[in-house]
Amino acid sequence: MKKTPRPLIPLSKWKSNEKDNKNHAKQKSEKSHLLSESLAKIKKDIGHSPDIIIREVKIGTVEIVLAAVIYVDGLADKDLIHHTILQNLMIDLRETRLQEEITSQKIIQQIKEFSLSAGELEIIKNYQTDYEKVYETILSGDSVILIDGSSEAYKIGTKGWEGRGVEEPTSEQLVRGPKDGFTENIRTNTSLIRRRINDINLVFEPIKVGKRSKTEIAITYIKEIANDKIVDEVRERLERIDIDAILESGYVESLIQDETYTPFPTVYNTERPDAVVGGLLEGRVAILVDGTPFVLVVPALFIHFMQSSEDYYQRADISTLIRLLRVGAFLLSLLTPAAYIAVTTYHQEMLPTTLLVSLTAQREGVPFPAFIEAVFMELTFEILREAGIRMPRAVGAAISIVGALVLGQAAVEAGLVSATMVIVVSLTAIASFVTPKFNMAISVRMLRFGFMILAATFGLFGIILGLIILIAHLCSLRSFGVPYLLPFAPFVLKDQKDGIIRLSLWSLKTRPKLVSGKDNVRENTPKPSP
Repeated sequence: MKKTPRPLIPLSKWKSNEKDNKNHAKQKSEKSHLLSESLAKIKKDIGHSPDIIIREVKIGTVEIVLAAVIYVDGLADKDLIHHTILQNLMIDLRETRLQEEITSQKIIQQIKEFSLSAGELEIIKNYQTDYEKVYETILSGDSVILIDGSSEAYKIGTKGWEGRGVEEPTSEQLVRGPKDGFTENIRTNTSLIRRRINDINLVFEPIKVGKRSKTEIAITYIKEIANDKIVDEVRERLERIDIDAILESGYVESLIQDETYTPFPTVYNTERPDAVVGGLLEGRVAILVDGTPFVLVVPALFIHFMQSSEDYYQRADISTLIRLLRVGAFLLSLLTPAAYIAVTTYHQEMLPTTLLVSLTAQREGVPFPAFIEAVFMELTFEILREAGIRMPRAVGAAISIVGALVLGQAAVEAGLVSATMVIVVSLTAIASFVTPKFNMAISVRMLRFGFMILAATFGLFGIILGLIILIAHLCSLRSFGVPYLLPFAPFVLKDQKDGIIRLSLWSLKTRPKLVSGKDNVRENTPKPSP
């Protein structure tokens, strides 16, 4: 059988095809060169660390496209990367639905539309002009995909580092109430709030703070309930922060508080999601910081630190009694040593004769005045308390209790202090633990020494002078523009229903006046009746 001779290709067309092939090869070489340059720069900038993983892959069989997946080992979820990225990229594109000739641009389009099945996908355009976004994505735990021939980088949400699970808060114990607490993962913390407020008006505004750490912070509030002026003030103060790193929410607290030179906290912090949700429903703004379980709530009022989440889970009369007890314990922890010093030093006539004789007999062999006694015992107890906190948990409590008993008894027997002084200092220490918030209790511990000095110098007149100065200072404080002693100064009659005295839930119909925004109505539930 005679074969049909193959038609000759014109020389002009042959040269044209050869030119096209050369141009195609040149373009392909330039594309590969661009990808290799990008990988070389990334390796030079951050790739020398052993935890930076750069996985290069080939996509397709007929038309091969080079790609690279970059992530940080330990911050990204390897299983998620393997199942949602690598497996989907390494596909045989001969079986695709594309009817035309397969080209690299079509492969890239196919990858964008079908292959990347991760839930969180973001495109970084023209990444070669600014690699900062790429680096920030990689170092935050997400993955970046670079594809040969594309000026776009693809950010895939693959955060998956090891973290602590949801546990009961250690700093705020409740008898009745939820047992879950915030963790160091900001996404877990937002979910704990979201599950309690199923409202589209709940807003989480993200912001990055810290030139080196680029810590993620979320401004949280409920639209229409929160005061817009307070939200704007929070946003402005956070944007003013210019610091290398934010390692804990205490950094943010110290950088956004209204007054620096005050012993009283003007920013509330808590580990409890229900406490944060309660503040949000009153119109406050929460600040969530990644890497810490302590969430900040502003504005913070003085009475806020005397309240607990459990107050709203008990009956109104029980909650009122407990709040009165807390305020009384606050005053005891602040003034008891000072009052003892003033009375025994300057105002013995105020004591009954029998008690005065007993105190005189006890102090007969003590070589120091009452002020030196009190300072010595207070400093000793503060050292024991701090040692109990810092020592291993197994022996910390034992050291605190045994140390206090042994030292107190030995000091009395040695004649260094009187037995009454040991009782006074012990009562003061116990009363200081009644305050729900640790940072407010620390404020009292500092002020106590000032009142002791005033009492030793001027007696009861010094204590009264100290109280006048203290109240004037409290009246001058603001928390994000809101008076610190609200609702007592200025006096707001409607807000007294949830101050020191807590009325029944059905009577708490409105939110705090100067804190909340447009939606000031909390509930319209009628009074329960049979």
